[in-house]
Parts: sequence; C-alpha cells; structure tokens
Amino acid sequence: MKKIASALLLTLALSPAAAAQTRLTLASAVSQALQNGPDVTSARANLQKAQANLRAVRADPTSIVTTLTQAEQDAAAQLAALQGGKLSTAQTVIGQYVAAYEAQGRINLNRAQVALDERNLQIARARLEARVATPLDVSRAQTSLNSNRQELADAQAQLPVLEAQLARTLGLNAGTNLVLAAPPAPPKLSVSLAALQSGLDKRLPRLVQAANGAALAQLQVKLSNNDYTPARTLQDAQIALANAQRTLNDATRASRTGVSDAYRATQNAARQLDIARQQAANAQTALTQAQARLKAGTAAAVEVQQAQVQAQQASLGVQQAQGGLWQALAALGAASGMDVTGLVK
Repeated sequence: MKKIASALLLTLALSPAAAAQTRLTLASAVSQALQNGPDVTSARANLQKAQANLRAVRADPTSIVTTLTQAEQDAAAQLAALQGGKLSTAQTVIGQYVAAYEAQGRINLNRAQVALDERNLQIARARLEARVATPLDVSRAQTSLNSNRQELADAQAQLPVLEAQLARTLGLNAGTNLVLAAPPAPPKLSVSLAALQSGLDKRLPRLVQAANGAALAQLQVKLSNNDYTPARTLQDAQIALANAQRTLNDATRASRTGVSDAYRATQNAARQLDIARQQAANAQTALTQAQARLKAGTAAAVEVQQAQVQAQQASLGVQQAQGGLWQALAALGAASGMDVTGLVK
C-alpha cells in the first residue's frame, strides 16, 4: 500500500500540470519577454542584418555617398526600433503582470467580503427572530451576499484569462500555472521632463525615421547644388527637404507632448500611491482599535470582521495604486524612448 501511495505521489509530481508551474517576479517576467519575445527577437535580427549591410557597404570601395548614408541610417533606425521594441514589450508585460497579480488580490478581498456578508445575514435572521429587525433587513443582507458572491465568481473567472495573456506574451506553453510574486515598490522618477524630451530624434523609431529622411533630403540638396545638375533637380530636392523637415518638426512636437502627458500621469500616479498608503494606514489603525474594543467588551466580533475587510480593501488599494505607478512608468518609458522602470536591460 505504501509503495502504491509513493508511486502515486511521484506520478503527480511529474505530471504536466506540476511541471508547468512557473514562478515569476516582475523583473524576471520582463527579462524573459525581452529575451524571447517575438517582436524583440525580430527587431534584434533586423538590427544584425542592417549592421552587416553597413559593414559590407563601408568595405566596398565603389559605394557612393548616398548608399553609405542610407546604410548608416538604416542601422541607426533598426537600433532605435530594437530599443523601442524592448520598451513596448516591457510596457505590455508590466501591464499584464500587475493585472494578474491584482486579480488574485481581488479574489481574496471578495472571499473576505462574502464571509462578512454571510455573518451579517446570520445576524439579520437572528434579529428578525428576536423581532428587532424586519424581513427587509434580511432581504438586503441576502442581496448583498448574492452580489458579492457574483463578484467573487467573476474575479475567479477573470484570473486564468489574465494569466494566460501573460503566459502568451512570455512565450510559455498554454496552461502554464503561473505563481506571481508581489511587484516591488516602483522606483522614484529621478529624471527631469527636459531630459526625457531631449534627444527624442535619436531614440524614438518614428522620429529617427523622420530625422533620417530630413538628413537624406539635405544631402540630396547638397549634391544637386552645382553647375552640372539641372536646376529643376535642385528645386525638387529643396521642396523634398522642406517637406521632410516639416514632417520631422510635426512628429517632434507630437512626441514632446506625448512625453509631457506621460510625465504628468506618472507624477499623478505617484501621488495616488501616497494617498492609498495613508488610507491603508488609517484602516489598519481602525482595525487595531476595533480589536482593542472587542477585548474590552465594547465591540462585537462582527465589527472587527468589518474592520478587517476594510483594512484588506485598503491594502488592495495600495496594490492597485502601486500597479498603476508601474504602468505609468512603463508608458513614460515607451513615450520617451528612455527606460525609467529599471527593468529594461
């Protein structure tokens, strides 16, 4: 019998479900996506191809200046695309990770609320029997219980969906059981708005492309400005340069505005986290007081249970605000082309 039991335990330990369990931290999830994510992998391959082409063009003594310029610009554009792809992937992973982790927190809170509602329903029924409550009080308690049971069921149904989305982004097998560690405290935003807005045309893929277009158009004007090139060719090159510069200026203004908006959103998310922490501290104080009153005989056990649920709700609020700040930082990084999360290597 013992041998059978041991064999069964070994079988369970080696089953696909057990083997598929994956423990993750926020940092390890981002790292895995940056290493194996399809978008980053494609961008890395494109960069290697562009760099190889640039080396070949530079080594070819017959390469003309426009061919060399275009090869250099393509290498710079692919480098920006790789960095942009990393920041975009990190933004996706951070959003999916905090959503999945918060879903488990909501489930725990819903369970505590259901337990409290069940207790309140018992109390309402007891008070009705004692003729100090009405059937309406019982009905309201039952409705609250039904509502929170439905919220719990919805949260439990949503969790595997969110985990599956994260697993797919990380390239994990379908059905992988994810065990997510609590996200760490987000880093403080230490870079200025001016620094984030500076050099966008060297970091953002769309601006690098626009800057490359303007630089190439400028070269065409230079090459056409002589006495052996038709005047019409020079005029066309000058018009193309004006259009390219206009495109670059418009894209730069839009990008600077996007960075400014993301910067303000990050500052607001940090303030919201501070408020959530204060509310959690207040809820914990209220719980401590309720427990002391219960011990002194001046409060009922259900009041302590209510305070516990409120403290748990405030704790979830901190978790959600912290996740909101992580997402704001990731969005700011994607908008500015500069990592401010500390997770993109």
